[in-house]
Amino acid sequence: METKEKQNQKSNPGQRGGVAQKKSSFPNSSSPKPGGPKKNFKGARGKAGEEKKEEFEQRILDIARVTRVMAGGKRMNFRATVVIGDKNGRVGVGVKKGADVSIAVNKAVNKAKKDIVTVPIINDTIPHKIKEKVGAAKIMFKPAPAGSGVIAGGIVRVILELAGIKNVSSKILGTNNKMNNARCTLEALRNLRRIENNSKKDTKQNEEKVEGAKNPVS
Repeated sequence: METKEKQNQKSNPGQRGGVAQKKSSFPNSSSPKPGGPKKNFKGARGKAGEEKKEEFEQRILDIARVTRVMAGGKRMNFRATVVIGDKNGRVGVGVKKGADVSIAVNKAVNKAKKDIVTVPIINDTIPHKIKEKVGAAKIMFKPAPAGSGVIAGGIVRVILELAGIKNVSSKILGTNNKMNNARCTLEALRNLRRIENNSKKDTKQNEEKVEGAKNPVS
C-alpha cells in the first residue's frame, strides 16, 4: 500500500494525502494585469488647456452702484468700467451694468473685446501730438523721448500701459470723471495716424507739382 501511495504522489505532485490541491482561478497579485499599467488619459490636450494664457490683460477702472426708479420701487445695479489690452498696440474699454459685480465685469469685458482699437506705436511712443474732447473730458497727448516713461495719471495711465506705449506725456484738461476720461483716451488713440503715410502723400504731391512745372499745359 505504501508503494502505491508513493507512486501516486510522484505522478500527482499537487496531491497530498489523497486530496488534490485546486489551483485558484484568481491571478496572483504579483503577476502583471492583462490590461497593463493604468494609462493617464490627460493627454496633450489637457496640458495645452492648462498652459493657455489669456489674450488680453484686464483691469477694472471703476465700479459704481446705480439705482433705477421703477413702478414698484428702486432697482439697484452695478456699473463696471473695464479696460483690456495686450500691451502690443491693441486696447479696448467697456462699460456695462449688472445685478452683481462679477456679472457687470464679464459684460464689460465682452463689450471691450468688440471695440478694440489698434494704436500706431513708433519707437515706443505715439507718432504725433493730439488733443481730444469727448463731452466734458479734454486730454492732450505728446510724444516723449526714450526713457521718459508714461507721464500720466489715473485712468489715462492704465489705458496707455495696456496699449503698450512706454514713453508718452499727457495732461487731463477737463473733468475728473473716470468713465468720460476713459472714453476720451480711447477716442484719442483711435484718431492717431502714422506720419509715414502722410509723408508719402506729400512726396507724391510734390512730384506731381514738379512734373507739371516741367511740362506746362499749352
